[in-house]
Amino acid sequence: MSQTPSLPSRRTVLGGAVAATFALGAGTATAATTTAAGAERTRPSWPTDFPLPNGFRPEGIAIGSGPYAYMGSLADGSVRRADLRTGEGRTVLAGATGGAATGLKLDRDGLLYISGGVSGSIRVLDTRTNRLTATYQPTTAGFVNDVILYGDRAWFTNSQAPVLYTVPRGKKKDGLRSVPLGGEWEQAPTGISANGIETTPDGRALIIVNSPIGKLFRVDPKTGNATNITLKGAADVVNGDGLVRVGNTLYVVQNRLNLITVFDLDAGARTATLRRSITDPRFDVPTTAARLGNRLYLVNARFTTPPTPDTTYNAVSVPLR
Repeated sequence: MSQTPSLPSRRTVLGGAVAATFALGAGTATAATTTAAGAERTRPSWPTDFPLPNGFRPEGIAIGSGPYAYMGSLADGSVRRADLRTGEGRTVLAGATGGAATGLKLDRDGLLYISGGVSGSIRVLDTRTNRLTATYQPTTAGFVNDVILYGDRAWFTNSQAPVLYTVPRGKKKDGLRSVPLGGEWEQAPTGISANGIETTPDGRALIIVNSPIGKLFRVDPKTGNATNITLKGAADVVNGDGLVRVGNTLYVVQNRLNLITVFDLDAGARTATLRRSITDPRFDVPTTAARLGNRLYLVNARFTTPPTPDTTYNAVSVPLR
């Protein structure tokens, strides 16, 4: 999910009125760094830059199998749905004072799992009816940041406490569980620690990024035991926020660095080897990312810009290559 100016620590991309389609130019690349403002040769009519409503303060994004993105607001917890083909968007879950929507994940059955940031809540939205089907309120105070779907449950990070939360997927109602983080996990005494969350390529464990210290951890979901993932070719992933894994490739969004760092993982995610980095002049503190086809979609949280009701926001997409 992202970090607030001092979010997740958590949180795609579209909304507002119909977005204009932007002309596509040729990109440049080196072996180490790819400038993602380059050409997109697939679906050339789809917009790659999307305006969001003023004051929206985007944090999280999720995309399912279809061409629709869901984006959460750090300002009030509202959720918008946007058509990636046109940029047209609308609100599907209204916000409220004190609410927040940071990490988002969309399941195959249309249920959207929403982490609630400073509100400390976990909500489940049925995107077919746009109604909440469940709300959970963990007793541990903190910042519920990001979420991943793993097994028959959804898993959430708490950026201010060494604990994971997990709730059932689908219609199961066995309730909220807490899994304390242990082993080599390093919890900051104050502020943000755990942020983005993913699964390992072999499907046996979780990956969590610790933003301030810039480390990736492999976590056993049964015990919460965390072990440090060895980075090769990179000293750290400071400001690591959203995580996206495609096969054995892990994309780490480093928000305030305006950077996506790309790593090759072994099956168990014991090591992460730097492949390249992705930059783009349109990045303005991107937080979370979501994939559709050969592109990543990211929201610009603009944490270095003081938020006001008139502050402008947008989302962008970049090639995976």
